[in-house]
Amino acid sequence: MTVANTTELGGGFFHHGIPNRISTARGTVATVDNDGNNVILVWLFDHRGGYGLQMVNSVTGKSEHFPIPFDPGDDCPYASILSSRNRFYTHFNGHFVEFDVAEKKFTFSHETAPRVAMAVTEDDGGVIWMSTLPQSGLVSFDPETSVLTDFGHVYEQNWRQYPTTIASDDTGWIYFGIGTVASQIIAFDRNTGEANPLLAEEDRSQGSASVYRDLNGKVYGLPPTDGPWAGDHPDVEVWLELYRGEPREVPRFEDREQRQKPYRAGLAYHFDGDFPDGKKLTRFDMMERVLTVEKPDSGAVSNVAFDYPSEGARMMGMAAAPDGTICGGTFFPRIFFSYNPRTDEWIARESFRQWNTVVRQGDRIFVGGYSSGFLIEWDPSNPWVTTEIDEPRSNPVFHTQCKPIIHRPHYLLAHPDGKTLVMAGTPGYGLTGGGLLFWDRETNIGTLMEHTEILPYHSTMCLAPLPDQKLLGGTTTLGGTGGEQKVSEAELYVMDIETKRVEWRSTAFPGAQVYTDLCKGKRDMVYGFVDRKQFFVFDPAGRAVVHEENTGGLFGLTNDQQGPRVFVTAANGDLYILFEKGIALIDQDDHSVEMIAESPVPIGPGGDFLDGRIYFGSGSHLYSYDVGDPTN
Repeated sequence: MTVANTTELGGGFFHHGIPNRISTARGTVATVDNDGNNVILVWLFDHRGGYGLQMVNSVTGKSEHFPIPFDPGDDCPYASILSSRNRFYTHFNGHFVEFDVAEKKFTFSHETAPRVAMAVTEDDGGVIWMSTLPQSGLVSFDPETSVLTDFGHVYEQNWRQYPTTIASDDTGWIYFGIGTVASQIIAFDRNTGEANPLLAEEDRSQGSASVYRDLNGKVYGLPPTDGPWAGDHPDVEVWLELYRGEPREVPRFEDREQRQKPYRAGLAYHFDGDFPDGKKLTRFDMMERVLTVEKPDSGAVSNVAFDYPSEGARMMGMAAAPDGTICGGTFFPRIFFSYNPRTDEWIARESFRQWNTVVRQGDRIFVGGYSSGFLIEWDPSNPWVTTEIDEPRSNPVFHTQCKPIIHRPHYLLAHPDGKTLVMAGTPGYGLTGGGLLFWDRETNIGTLMEHTEILPYHSTMCLAPLPDQKLLGGTTTLGGTGGEQKVSEAELYVMDIETKRVEWRSTAFPGAQVYTDLCKGKRDMVYGFVDRKQFFVFDPAGRAVVHEENTGGLFGLTNDQQGPRVFVTAANGDLYILFEKGIALIDQDDHSVEMIAESPVPIGPGGDFLDGRIYFGSGSHLYSYDVGDPTN
């Protein structure tokens, strides 16, 4: 528990600080510096993005920080490699970067085609190669000459590609596997700049193809094992042997065992703890700021404290809890937080995965989160017990998960009936169309609906209760992460809760892509936003939009997050809007919108009302605005 030291900012706004100063490691490797000291290199990520590299002495804990030499732009490393020359490489926010351990500084940085490396390797000549999201970009860097070659996007699709494995054969050909809408393996000729897809269209399937470099100098590739490729070879696991740009089908073990050539490389959270002298880093705890090194020959263990600078993890949605606190979660790292306005104190704990959506129903808090579209329930009146999926005595207790139908929740509705929860969101990676989970608290039984039972290839982004056991839903055209867009316009729909049937649907706003949020107001009217800038009022009796206004030009965009909570309802029913630039009030008689307070900081995730204040996040910080009672 820590003191927040709340400060008044003027104009009714207050700053309550951050729940913790913890960052996430986005790649950790053990190596040796130019003086022979065992050191650890860590890419650091907090609410700003990948803001720097930390070098930590494994014996003394002395820690040196090196700010990233470009604007991280909220992006961060997803792949990195420690090369044979003892240089650490990564690529994100459209920038390639080299850190030289011997010189203890960034020695090269250069802008490239967008956006971020998903895989990295080193060829036999020491050249670094990276394959990048979103359109199979390819970058090479020769450390001997410090020449970077940006080949641009070499294989484009109409969906975001994840090229998560890359390898070079001993003749210099480059291969990388992509996913997730439709797998593919690309062979790239560095001499001509040609990129050749190797899988026939009929052999592509949802998922990711992979490649690896073998010690025999060749590369081996494998399409998804549950797709048509596997169906064509039911009796044996068949790989593609890739050499000089040509594929050849071979059995998985062709008279020899698989022998991957080792690289000190990996994806976002890769951890390579082997020091050159044989010692092993077995623990690097970013929360406790303690590292552990073992000597395998003697079994001796040393624990060393270290430190690093951090501005804390980015906040997600938050809600007023039954115990009079504001609670929610952060991501990277994933932390539960609770702020007590009466004592001005913070509590922070490691959370169960990522708390996307947080809502109160009765005396409980419910969370819908990523990954796997989980639903958990927290009782603040009882002691916290770390969540375990198969442990009913946990608090928060785990109820269910909905992957792949819902993988990334964007909305969790606590229905006014006091017993029903409805969770909505986008599906698994590479898929299109998200479903709905109806959870009955009385029976602890859930009903999971697929997108084909609602609006095919849409995902529901927001919900509002209507009279007579109906629901109003607003959708998005976007697929799951990396998914293909298959419909052109987002829609509103009305569903009957009992029958789970869609009774009405409408493309109320031509060209709309995302219904940002919905909220029931007075007299059963529903207020909403489209694409964060088009304000509207929906009359459920006539099933029609009765008022609309483009607020983007006057007030800018609404706040944004997975589960944004754009609308905040006061105790007396007054309805507020969180824009990035400030807080507005809706006149629920004529539906006009008035900006009542310009915020001193950009408003991020919402947001709830507690004891006369509206609470919201900005980056890793919690703020509040005193509305002057209505009515407490």
